[in-house]
Amino acid sequence: MMEQNKVSEQVKDPESQSEGESEQFNAQSLTDHLRDLRSCLLLSLAAIIVGFAASYGYIESIGVWFFKPLTDVLPEGSSLIFTSYQEGFFFI
Repeated sequence: MMEQNKVSEQVKDPESQSEGESEQFNAQSLTDHLRDLRSCLLLSLAAIIVGFAASYGYIESIGVWFFKPLTDVLPEGSSLIFTSYQEGFFFI
């Protein structure tokens, strides 16, 4: 019964939760830390891939928005040119 009271006190008291979490963090072994790091890196990589895939569908409008300040000051009848081969693939 006393153990339940201690558990309920820890749940109610946010300061004791942070202390318990830090104790748990310090108690982890190196492999546990590396496992956590790997999962965070994989999650970040997945988020980058999803963001890239979502933005690729809007590449034309993103390109127009990105170059709008430059095209606004160009003289009429002129356009942007690319000076190297790969520049043409940046905004298709």
